[in-house]
Order: sequence, then C-alpha cells, then structure tokens
Amino acid sequence: MRPFLLVALLPAAMCAAATLQIVKPVVSQSDGGDADAPGFEHVAGETLFFTCRVEGFTKTDDKVHLTTSVQAFDPRGVALAEADNNAVLEQVSAQDKEWEPKITSEIEIPPLAPAGEYKILVKVKDFYSDESAGLPVTFRVRGTRMDPSDRLVVRNFGYYRAQEGGQPMASPIFHNGATLYARWLITGYKYGENNKIDINWTVSILSGDKVLKTFDTAADQSDGTFYPKPWVEGEFDVPLQKVLPGAYTLLIRVKDVTGKQDIESRHPFSVE
Repeated sequence: MRPFLLVALLPAAMCAAATLQIVKPVVSQSDGGDADAPGFEHVAGETLFFTCRVEGFTKTDDKVHLTTSVQAFDPRGVALAEADNNAVLEQVSAQDKEWEPKITSEIEIPPLAPAGEYKILVKVKDFYSDESAGLPVTFRVRGTRMDPSDRLVVRNFGYYRAQEGGQPMASPIFHNGATLYARWLITGYKYGENNKIDINWTVSILSGDKVLKTFDTAADQSDGTFYPKPWVEGEFDVPLQKVLPGAYTLLIRVKDVTGKQDIESRHPFSVE
C-alpha cells in the first residue's frame, strides 16, 4: 500500500501552485547593461540600474496584478531614498506562458556615501493570491571609510602639501614660504527637522598655549534631505610667511547648534 500512496500523491504535488518569488536580480552601471562583475565597487554620486523578474505569480482571467517596492540602504541600514513603489497590471494570453513580470529601478548613491556593502530590498505582493515575497540584493560602494559616532567629533584629519588630492603627511613639517593645507571630517552632530544640519567651526594657530591668530568662522547649515548627511568636510590653508621655526598647534573648535555640543580638536605641526 505504501508505494501506491506515494505514486497517488505525486500528481497532486506536481500540480501545486508555484510559490511567488523574485529571481534574476541584476545590478548594473548602465540601463540594460550587464550585471556587475564579482567584487565590483560603485562610487558615491553614481546612479546604478537594477532589474529583476517575478515567478510564481497568479493569473485570474488572464490578468496579472502585482505591487512592487524597491528601496536601497547604506551599510548602517539607513535608506538612501524613499521606496520606489509601482504596480504591474497586465493582460497575459496563453501564448505568453514564458512571460515574467520585470521590475526596474534607478538608485542614486548620495554624493557623501560611506564605503561598504549596501542592500537593495525588493518586495512584491500578488493581488490575486495574496502572497508576498522579498529579496535582498547587495552591492558595494568605494569611498570614505569612517565609523559613525554618537557624539560630535573631528576625524580623518590630515596635513597635505597640496590643496586637493595626495596623501596626508606622515610628519607635518613645513618650511617658511610653504603653504599649510589641512583637511578633516566632522561627524556625530545632531539632525534637525528633515535631517537639517547647523554646525560651525573656527581654526586657530597656537604657539604653546598662546593663540597667534584665529581665522574666520566656517559653517554648514545644510537644508534637510531624505538621506542624512553623514559628515561635513572641513578644510583650511594658510601661507607660512616669516614664521619663526618651532612647534605649533592647529586648533579646531566645532559647535553643533542643534545638538548643543562643543568640541576642540588639536593637531601639532612644526616649521623649520
């Protein structure tokens, strides 16, 4: 009897409805382009193109009705933009038995986007079967690496020999007549309504504990954006003319107006 029961159940199992699922995901640099090669890294500010297909959907009176959602998240789980919501409403004939609904979406990587692994979360719901399915798809972004902070902080500080590019100086020793260039990032500030930022900072040069000169205040009062600005870039340059040889300190004072935070960050250099 046991072999007979198994054989008798096979037709029913084979006729069972297919499960709704998302398949054939493709992340590409161009619309309709090839999928990213393994290990490929996108860059901040880039627009990438995503497509996938849906299998196991239900047809009623040769009609297909799906709702879809595509949303991308950074390595911290913060959404890059609002979800891209759409619907698939199609009349499908018997000749279209190989047809699969296609989901497409363009994803803009923010200009200030941290390096790491990002996730595209795709969701689909079948109106006729009431089934839902989801699929996470990852991609990588090459860029600035910086751990988030729960308090105001200056990070990635460096002295440079040129205003743009180059590597930070291992030993910040300058000569009279040269120009001192410094760059850094500010993070850990609090956000206002709609992720608005309100911070300012000053730069001073010290000899010991004596302030030799304080320069004009710089500020970032960025309007709110959907994706919270993860850091603010600071930079400073000054020609070193007729400066006595010796040890000095570059002092950065930062104020977070929204979060009511104030910090100082000191960075030594010398002149020969």
